[in-house]
Amino acid sequence: MTFWEKIKNIFRGKSLWMLHYCTGCGAVELPPTMTARYDMERLGMGPMATPRQADVLLITGYLSVKTLRRVIYTYEQMMTPKYVVGFGSCTLNGGIYYDSYAVINRLDYYIPVDLYLAGCMPRPEAIMNTFKTLENMITKGEANGWKKYVENYDWYRNNQIRSLGEVYVKDEFHE
Repeated sequence: MTFWEKIKNIFRGKSLWMLHYCTGCGAVELPPTMTARYDMERLGMGPMATPRQADVLLITGYLSVKTLRRVIYTYEQMMTPKYVVGFGSCTLNGGIYYDSYAVINRLDYYIPVDLYLAGCMPRPEAIMNTFKTLENMITKGEANGWKKYVENYDWYRNNQIRSLGEVYVKDEFHE
């Protein structure tokens, strides 16, 4: 890394704008993490309403096959560099729905995941610790999931198509 890339990574790590994709019970722990007791914003982490301004995509629960299409669409709208954090066991192995035909088991087969947050519902302390870890990874230049997505796009796309048939979102807003 050049000197200027190191400086950019320091600033990127100190200002993380998060887009919450709340699909399960893990989202219940986000409001306490953002309010006065833990106050994520004092550490430079804040919520964002749209993917185009967000740096971090939080997947906070299990993903159905239908929801996966929207997550991929949202991830691809985000600007680079972008980071993904999977909350709880659901994003890793499907959680209690691991054997359901409608739930995906490995989020990192479809989009790159920089960090997984352990716990079924992770506590606010664990959420804060995960974001400090992500901040350190960004500062050191180790959070490179978005680069892996570009380099291995065909592999990710083949996994997406295998599960979804086609990836494009089709509804009244996207046709």
